[in-house]
Amino acid sequence: MGSRRSRNRKIAAIAVAVIVLATLPVLYAPSLYRAFCAATGYGGTVRQADASTQRSVSDRTVTVFFDANTDPDLPWDFHPEQRKVVVPLGEPVTIYYDATNNADETIVGRAVFNITPYEAAPYFFKIACFCFTDERLGPGETARMPVQLFVDAAMLDDHDAGSVKEITLSYTFYRQDQLSEEEAAGARDLAAGSADLDEQLSADAPVAYDNDAPRR
Repeated sequence: MGSRRSRNRKIAAIAVAVIVLATLPVLYAPSLYRAFCAATGYGGTVRQADASTQRSVSDRTVTVFFDANTDPDLPWDFHPEQRKVVVPLGEPVTIYYDATNNADETIVGRAVFNITPYEAAPYFFKIACFCFTDERLGPGETARMPVQLFVDAAMLDDHDAGSVKEITLSYTFYRQDQLSEEEAAGARDLAAGSADLDEQLSADAPVAYDNDAPRR
């Protein structure tokens, strides 16, 4: 009898564990996936680093395309000001994305980004800008968001990435509608914060570039 009860308890525990494991991805898949990408560089997502990096320079150029997407629940217009730019390897360039809140209320959004092809991700560096943070836009407000980037010429020495001639930087904004009033109020002011960053870049103030995607 005791053996049967022990066996039944084990079966019940296994069943509960299976249910929990099956349910968690459904509840938390978007958040877990974004966190996993940010932590590992998986899927072309560049991990954020605290320290600036040393870059090498080359006469070779690469064309960087810019893409913008929004969650259907987010009533924002979001787009890059230019579709592409030709970048000399190792040389920084600044481009801009624009976002406008078309709603009659303040809305908080959060952006994630992706680099393709994946082989180029370890060599794509940019300043910390507006992704992976809660960003607030007032009703009818527009933000002009600078993104300064460069592609490390060390990519030329990579067997898989050395032949890459085109790279796409893609952002997707999601609505953050599960925030408390305090959390929403504490979100970064996207318009003012972007203007401050643009002023810093215009003044040639030192900036730290981010990338910690694993290199082979």
